Amino acid sequence: MFIVLWFVNAYFGIMEQSGGYMRRMVYLTTALMFSVTSICGVTMVATSGAQFLKIDVGSRASAMGSAFVGIADDATALYWNPAGTALIKEKQLSITHTPWLAETRVDYVASVFPVGDIGTIGLSVVSLTMDDMEVRTIEEPEGTGVYFGAGDYALGLSYARAVTDRFSFGLTGKYIQQRIWLMQASCFAIDAGLLYRTGFHNLRLGMSISNFGPKLMLRGDNTKIEYALTDWQKQWNVGFIGDLRTGEFVLPLRFRVGLAMDLLQVGDTRFTVTTDAVHPNDNVEYVNLGSELSFMERYFLRVGYKSLFNKDSEEGLTAGAGIRQELQNWFIDIDYAYSVFGRLGRTDRISLGIRF
Repeated sequence: MFIVLWFVNAYFGIMEQSGGYMRRMVYLTTALMFSVTSICGVTMVATSGAQFLKIDVGSRASAMGSAFVGIADDATALYWNPAGTALIKEKQLSITHTPWLAETRVDYVASVFPVGDIGTIGLSVVSLTMDDMEVRTIEEPEGTGVYFGAGDYALGLSYARAVTDRFSFGLTGKYIQQRIWLMQASCFAIDAGLLYRTGFHNLRLGMSISNFGPKLMLRGDNTKIEYALTDWQKQWNVGFIGDLRTGEFVLPLRFRVGLAMDLLQVGDTRFTVTTDAVHPNDNVEYVNLGSELSFMERYFLRVGYKSLFNKDSEEGLTAGAGIRQELQNWFIDIDYAYSVFGRLGRTDRISLGIRF
């Protein structure tokens, strides 16, 4: 928690725009990069549900080590920091496909619509899907001939507005559902974010909290059982219908604070670095690092590192590239991301973005 507290203190200190501006920036950067004293605590792994909400979206953000809270300048900001969409001037559509682990698939679609002085409206949907599987039992280990499916999705509606030319906020309300066979769990949750542009080398500071909501509990026909109280009820196959009760799981709450800065801006070449500190409710704190090299704002190279200081994480190096092509009055973005996943192999993402 030490990382986050330092970042928050510096964040609001900068917004005061007092004479100690640069001093606070030094504290901010130092705290974010090196203050990791709380990482050695209890991990709380496997204590939350709806794990698909933790899977990163957007090839650009993923290639930059998932350090995107301080940038949040495209339609995928609806996932990372909805406040960033307040500064988007054109309509945007973003589609990401990820062949995920264990033969599953993650798909994300987001659209952003600026509506003048009112603000910006956003719609997003993320889904985790897989092929149907055959039911197997102890008596029929080769399969019963019955198939079942499983999948998760979240549907979000967002609103963002720029309060000043430097400060913006954003909110997302979303419906979350998980299902497996005849069971399902659902709830509503909220995301919120802030974004502040300092005007110093395009330095941006971002904050977001994701998946704030009630607990999830699976309900459905698969937990119903027949229960006989007496021998004659067993003999005649009659009795009561009982309903087993499953446990409740909290949502994977995420509190992120991040910064992004253009370290180099020479002619048509731009080099941006980003870093995020993440405080989850089901793991230790960790830091993500990322960078983007842009040529003429048309060709992009990206590299990053995810889950720094989380010694048990399988994630690490990330990389990717992108290209932007103008088509009449539209801009088409095609991005790719590669992520190392330790003993689980690798993941690849491909994204298509349209600005119009």
